Amino acid sequence: MKVSEVTYQDLKEFARVYHDDDDTLFRSILVGCKAFIKGKTGLTIEQMDQYDDIAIAIQILSNELYDNRTYTVENDKVNPFVKSILDMYCVNYVG
Repeated sequence: MKVSEVTYQDLKEFARVYHDDDDTLFRSILVGCKAFIKGKTGLTIEQMDQYDDIAIAIQILSNELYDNRTYTVENDKVNPFVKSILDMYCVNYVG
């Protein structure tokens, strides 16, 4: 499957979610996962389409986001996925 072909329905099936209550959430998760991978790799969607395994990465990341919808996973541990997103956009690094 190509990245451009992945739908929020695909993400729901991967997460074994069979109700429609979270459709809006899965749409947002799909956009976020594509943006995250684009930011991490520097690839465009067209370039990502050349690698079928990136579609699998989107499904895995989306499931992580759906299952762990909090900033902290346990105690004071920051969810590494969220931390990565925040770090990507941080512009106030002290060198």
